[in-house]
Amino acid sequence: MGAAYGTAKSGVGVASTGVMRPELVMKSIAPVVMAGVLGIYGLIIDVIISTGINPKAKSYYLFDGYTHLSSGFACGLAGLSAGMAIGIVGDAGVR
Repeated sequence: MGAAYGTAKSGVGVASTGVMRPELVMKSIAPVVMAGVLGIYGLIIDVIISTGINPKAKSYYLFDGYTHLSSGFACGLAGLSAGMAIGIVGDAGVR
């Protein structure tokens, strides 16, 4: 959600910059790229969590489930807040 918000909000700023000053479009694309990196980071955390779940090797305890849930929430909330910040600052910075 944070990466999508950051990309959308920064994309609007890049579009308005492209209309007013087309020569600055490539310089103002950085917030969109940074917001996209947040989505990739969330995917990496998802792969790390999913590789820790192996029902054939050992039993999956309740503590492991809560650990994976809390790490997913931590990554998600950090990505949401970073995406909001990138979107707001990126939109204000390119205008």
